[in-house]
Amino acid sequence: MEKKTGVWIDTKKAVLVILEKKQHTVSTIHSFIKSRERIPGEVKWYTRFGSSFFNFEKKKERRKNHDVQKYLRKVINEIKDSDEIVVFGPGQMKTELEKNIRNEPSMISIMKSIETTDSMTDNQVIAWVKNYYDK
Repeated sequence: MEKKTGVWIDTKKAVLVILEKKQHTVSTIHSFIKSRERIPGEVKWYTRFGSSFFNFEKKKERRKNHDVQKYLRKVINEIKDSDEIVVFGPGQMKTELEKNIRNEPSMISIMKSIETTDSMTDNQVIAWVKNYYDK
């Protein structure tokens, strides 16, 4: 029996619905991406070092990118043994997941579709995945 997986993803969490043998299992992976982080002691947007300036934004952006890659790696590790994958969600995180899946040579052929949806409850995600694979 095929293992079909639907992944609803945004920056806060990923809901994985796995359909196998007419049964479904649901798991949630929470991200710890900090979109707005304040560095203690930060007063200005820049700090002066002699005649140069240091911008905290680059440090924040690098930290956020690292957290995003760590989060997407967790999701990919959970779905890598699936036979078919559909990814859907409201924001840009679904396209970031698609890029990372396409970088995995063994997973390129199992990627079926990327869909844009609104925010959903877990039950709506389950119903959406079942409806998608019944078509």
